[in-house]
Amino acid sequence: MKLTEYQQKMNRIKLGGFVEHKNMAFSMGATMILCLIFMLASYDFIEGKVNTIMLMVACLYLIMSLYMYAVLRKIKKDIVTKGTISNGTRRLGWPMTLFVLTGNFFGTIGGMYLLSKKKCIEYQLSVYMVANLLMVMLVSTINIFKPAIPYYFDLGMGLLAVVLVFYIFVAVMLSKHADEHNIDPRLKKLLIPLALSVVTGNLFALILVITMYKRLYQKNKEISIEWIDIMRRLFRNYMSVIGMFIVIFLVSISICSYLTFDYAVSVENNYSALFQPPSLAYPFGTDNFGRCIFSRIVFGARISLSVGMAAIVIPLLVGGTLGSIAGYYGKAVDNIIMRALDTLYAIPSILLAIAIIASFGASTISLIMAISIAGIPVYARLVRATVLGIANSEYVEAAKACGATNRIIIFKHIVPNSLAPLIVRSTLEIGTAVLSTSTLSYLGIGIPAHIPEWGNVLRAGSTYLEEHPYMAIFPGLAIILIVLAFNFFGDGLRDALDPKMK
Repeated sequence: MKLTEYQQKMNRIKLGGFVEHKNMAFSMGATMILCLIFMLASYDFIEGKVNTIMLMVACLYLIMSLYMYAVLRKIKKDIVTKGTISNGTRRLGWPMTLFVLTGNFFGTIGGMYLLSKKKCIEYQLSVYMVANLLMVMLVSTINIFKPAIPYYFDLGMGLLAVVLVFYIFVAVMLSKHADEHNIDPRLKKLLIPLALSVVTGNLFALILVITMYKRLYQKNKEISIEWIDIMRRLFRNYMSVIGMFIVIFLVSISICSYLTFDYAVSVENNYSALFQPPSLAYPFGTDNFGRCIFSRIVFGARISLSVGMAAIVIPLLVGGTLGSIAGYYGKAVDNIIMRALDTLYAIPSILLAIAIIASFGASTISLIMAISIAGIPVYARLVRATVLGIANSEYVEAAKACGATNRIIIFKHIVPNSLAPLIVRSTLEIGTAVLSTSTLSYLGIGIPAHIPEWGNVLRAGSTYLEEHPYMAIFPGLAIILIVLAFNFFGDGLRDALDPKMK
């Protein structure tokens, strides 16, 4: 029977109220896109050959997509007819938790969301925490196919397995003893082990610790309520969460690679493995020196992320301080500071970077300086504009009336209230800083060529673009992925911090 327009509208409203339906629809769409990508990658259009492994992976993702479509139809039927999701339908999420073994963390997260009726922010964080560690372990497992297994591989994987069991236990406990309004005080015993597990680079664990601490120890304080509200708004934006997941995954794999990857295969020449195509032993192939491109990208993430974050912290502190002083004092102080920064801003950033690196030599420190100095005027302008808007606020006038010094007013009252736009800007600029790092390395004036850094890997691959395109495609995709991830996360964070979006 054909539904009326009113009934269709009511059904859409019902479906929109269930995060399981939205999450499953998104996960299914992402899985279908990955299936299409693997299917296209399975055929070599130049030589007319079919890659059997890629084709099998594409078929596997197609099966997962069809299963998720069937589950989605069942969820929709339950919601429309019963107004809730039945326990039988929720149990269909168990097989989806195994999708992570194929690298499909979208399906795994969709399944874990379906399994639990309680969707508190702590449980959502625990789901992404588990999925992140599973992805790190899955990527690290590729090393068992290499000719030589890393020396500390068994130790590293064993430690990660212990942490994974603990994370699953935490997720189960939160699903049973936490909801939107209350959290069992007994769960405070989990805070210290969770905090210690952050050494793996899993920042979801750190965010979970902060959130649980605020719920357990600062339940009715305004700052605690605001933090939890921001987290809830942030996790409603799926693209933002995906960007956040990718960034945290890269941080985790960069740290865990000290134990689960062999640095030697990324820097030492291996003339018996020159120009190897992608395979299980070398997922992204090897370069003109026989070095594993996959390992070079993993180790390159350390440098790209470190330089990117360091190149944001310096202009954030320096530019933020100068902008605060200029905006607060105004008049002559404002003119002197801003005209000097305008002069710096007028110099093209790439020219300034080349001049700095040419003066101090190509090194990581020089690269950070080159990118940082160019970003100082941007942050100074942003902070100055914000300070001008709040310098005459009532709480600032009250602080002056109480005899507070200018230093206390600036750094205790004005700067903390200017942080929201700075945090958003910093998140967006990290991706730009990573791109600048790779650009300068690609031009040969950044990180030394022998060090695994994404720009260096891309530069080496561009020479053999026609004969061995994979050498340039994979590092290029890595750069695109991290820039997009930071942009998605920054957009979501901006919306979450915006009071108008509440």
